[in-house]
Amino acid sequence: MMGKLAGLGKAAAASILISGLVFGTAVRAQEISAEHIAAAKQAITALGVTDRFDNILPGLAERLKSELIQASPNVQDQITATVDAKALELAPRRADLEKEAALTYARAFSIDELKAISAFYGSEAGKKLLKDGPIATRELMKAADIWAAGINRDLNSASMSELQKVAGADLQPLPANEANVGGAPGATAPAPAAAPAPKP
Repeated sequence: MMGKLAGLGKAAAASILISGLVFGTAVRAQEISAEHIAAAKQAITALGVTDRFDNILPGLAERLKSELIQASPNVQDQITATVDAKALELAPRRADLEKEAALTYARAFSIDELKAISAFYGSEAGKKLLKDGPIATRELMKAADIWAAGINRDLNSASMSELQKVAGADLQPLPANEANVGGAPGATAPAPAAAPAPKP
């Protein structure tokens, strides 16, 4: 179970949430127990998957103010005050999103699973995974790019050397822009070693 939790990750959890927000309306709230909803809320808090939604309303308000001020710069102060006031009035509706998030997780996970998620991601190891996991993943991708570039270089070199023995003058060298085929996306492989000249 711990391995599954470690593999879940924040990105996967957010994907589950967004998927549920878009598609998951088949089960009504009254069909899910209060205990199940409470466990879902705890898991969501531990994962922090809804934290990113805190910026939605402020972002929308800023965009609206910018658009209105650009169209009517002479009333900038009134626009700013009015939009800010209306945004504050709408702020309590943030709770609706939390309720939907809890329902989404309750539909996706059992009570025991939600409790296990909360226990792991609420622990120091779980918190560290959420915090440093993306950094480790980026470093891993860099390492994979370097590894793939080396594999690509050595595969090209070894294959060309062997094919020279078999095909000789009939073997055509790869174009320069194809020398990196087989490397990881974004990897720049070192140039393969020059193949020996065909024997006469």
